[in-house]
Parts: sequence; C-alpha cells; structure tokens
Amino acid sequence: MTEPLINLRDVSRRYDDGPPALQDASLTVLPGEAVAILGPSGSGKSTLLNLLAGLDRPDTGTVTVAGVQVDQLGEAAAARYRRSRIGMIFQFFNLLDDLTVTDNVALPAQLAGTARDEAHRRAAELLEALGIARHDRAYPGRLSGGERQRVAVARALMNRPPLLLADEPTGALDTAAGQDVSRLLRDLNAEGQTLVVVTHDLALAGSCTNRTVRIVDGRIAEDVSVEAAR
Repeated sequence: MTEPLINLRDVSRRYDDGPPALQDASLTVLPGEAVAILGPSGSGKSTLLNLLAGLDRPDTGTVTVAGVQVDQLGEAAAARYRRSRIGMIFQFFNLLDDLTVTDNVALPAQLAGTARDEAHRRAAELLEALGIARHDRAYPGRLSGGERQRVAVARALMNRPPLLLADEPTGALDTAAGQDVSRLLRDLNAEGQTLVVVTHDLALAGSCTNRTVRIVDGRIAEDVSVEAAR
C-alpha cells in the first residue's frame, strides 16, 4: 500500500479570540495526486496551505509531509524542510526584480548549498522545459504575467520537491495566461508531480486537479475525486 505524501490528523488552528481558522481537519494525499482546495475567503484554505508549508503550526493535531512531522519543526528546520521538500507558487509570483530570470530560478538551489554553475545548469534545463529559455537573461519586470508565473514554477521545481503548493496561481493572470498555467500544472501532474492548489477558480480546479477538497468555516466539508464524481 502506498504511503501518503501528506497526512493531516485532527488539525486545528485558532488565531487570537476568533473562531477556529481550521478545526479538526484530517486529510491524506497520495504521491502523484493533484488536489484542489476550494472554499470562500476566510474558510481556512490559506491556513491549511501554511501548515503544509511549515509556515504555521497547529494548536492541536499533527501535520506530516514526505515523512517529516512538520508541526514539530523549529524555525531553522522548517526552512530546510521548505527548501528540500516543498515548491511554492504564489498569486503574485514573488520574483526578485533585481535578479535575472536564471538567477531567480537558481536561487533555491544555491540557498541549499548547490554550486552556482550546477544550479544554473538545472535552471537552464527547467527554463527550456517550460518554454521560456529565451528569457534567461531578462529581468522579471520585462516579462508578461504568464511568463513570470512560468519562471515562478521553474523556481518552485528547482530542488525537485515531492510536493508543489500553489496559492491562487492564476489569480493575477488574464484568461489566456491563466489557461496556459493551468495546462502547465496539468502536465506536471501527468509526469508524477504531486500538487495541492488553493483556488477560487472552479475552472482551474477542474482542469488541472483530480480531486477537490472543500473547506467551509474551517472544516473539511467535502472531499471528492474526479473519478468518483463521474
């Protein structure tokens, strides 16, 4: 039996004196799955993503990703965990404008201790695979939104992470660029990359994931695979 890549057990998280942002959430994701996390603003989607990324800790419950019990990590260990096991794609790209495309993509590997030349070779391979090698010496500000998101995807894949997290990856893109990124995510999953995509976009969820998890008021209200829904 395949071991889950993600295993959340009875996870709750509350901020200040408000209602729980996440309550008694349990979730398993197998290697190679592509899961969309859906729900209205304030439902707990971002909290779940932050817990998976080791950017936050639960008040109760356990979070295990790729064999690491994330909720037990200190700050330095959590940073190492993100570098080695997590790739992250954000709505607004989070690229460094004063670095070239190649240097943006290579940065995670260099932070992990990879030699510059080796990191640049890996970056060149990714840029070629994602169809943006011609922009290797450009700066992000000169690229379109879709091109910048492709650079961000390349950066996220730099250290070959077992898990790719995407937070509204098409939210800042026009329709055509959004469809382009959606196809890219679908292709990555077809090659075996595990994805967790937080989105409001039902079209994105339907096109690049095979399972939807709906969160309402901090609770997992629905968990449906595409195959089961058909």
